[in-house]
Amino acid sequence: MKKITVSATLALGLLGTASVAQADDLFTGDVRLACEAVLCLSSGSRPSECSPSLKRYFDIRKKKMSDTLKARRNFLNMCPSASVDENMKSLVNAITNGAGRCDAAALNSSLMVWRWDDSYSIIRNTMPSHCNAYSNHQYTDIQGVTARYVGTPEQGGFWVDPANYDRALKEYNERIAREGNRRNNYWGGN
Repeated sequence: MKKITVSATLALGLLGTASVAQADDLFTGDVRLACEAVLCLSSGSRPSECSPSLKRYFDIRKKKMSDTLKARRNFLNMCPSASVDENMKSLVNAITNGAGRCDAAALNSSLMVWRWDDSYSIIRNTMPSHCNAYSNHQYTDIQGVTARYVGTPEQGGFWVDPANYDRALKEYNERIAREGNRRNNYWGGN
């Protein structure tokens, strides 16, 4: 349902009274890539047709992260439907703050915290607010590709992509069981 809503909103905003057949001729260059990026980054699937727009979007990099996000937002705002209503404006903001920053690798890196008293690190299991805003936005359909947390922070938990969740959970549980057995044997347990 979310996919239909965002597609319909973009289609209406982009095409107005033009027919779908004329859509290819309607926008070109960065405007077209921006509109495609909004559509592609709102969806959990990334067909090959998304490659040019996603490459253009993720190639936008500045020295500071805040400048990168601002430049990416400006790029997405080139799409006329990006400002058609408050929902589309909030979608662009959610994409800007979440896309590329909420996958398992990014979360494992950004949520790592050193525990100086114990001399080890943990990875927090709470999804950042910008990731929640992105994955739960009414115009996105990315729940199936949203990273999931395996385990607990205190026992070496970590984020994984959903496709790897079952395998990662099994390996994590096996590791925890082995560590428990070692502790029991070390302390003279059964």
